[in-house]
Amino acid sequence: MERGDAILQEQSYAKHAQYVPLYHFVLFGLLLLTLIGSCVNLWKSMGDHQRLYSAALILVMNLSMILTTLFARVFALKAQDRAIRAEENLRHFVLTGKLLDPRLVPLQIVGLRFAPDAEFVELAQRAADKGMTQDEIKKAIKNWKADNYRV
Repeated sequence: MERGDAILQEQSYAKHAQYVPLYHFVLFGLLLLTLIGSCVNLWKSMGDHQRLYSAALILVMNLSMILTTLFARVFALKAQDRAIRAEENLRHFVLTGKLLDPRLVPLQIVGLRFAPDAEFVELAQRAADKGMTQDEIKKAIKNWKADNYRV
C-alpha cells in the first residue's frame, strides 16, 4: 500500500467493485423518480393543450439528463480504459522488452491491471492464447494488486 492509502480497504476479486453512492444510487434514483413523474404529468396533460407542451418538454429534458448522466459515465470509463491499456502495455514492455500481445482486447488488458508483476507476463500470455474473459483473468490472479485510482 502506498502512503495515504492505509484507510482504503484491501481489494480482492470478491470486493474490487467501486461504487459512489451519491452517483450510482442517489442520482440514478432521483432521475428514475423524475422520469416516472414526468411520464405521469404528460399522461395527465393529454386532454389539456395548455399543459401538454410543457409536460412534453419536461419529459424530453428528463430523458436528456438521463442520457447525459449515462454518457458521462461511459466516456469516463472509455478514457480510463485507454489509460489502463497504455499503462499495462508500458508495464509489459518494462518487464519483457516487448509490447503486449496484439490479440489481447481492451477488456482483457483492463482485467490484467490487478495482476502483480510476478504474475502479469504469464497471465497476459495465457489470456491471449486461451482468449480468457476479463472475469476469468481476474479470477486467475493469485496475489491481487489493488487499483485505488479507478473511477
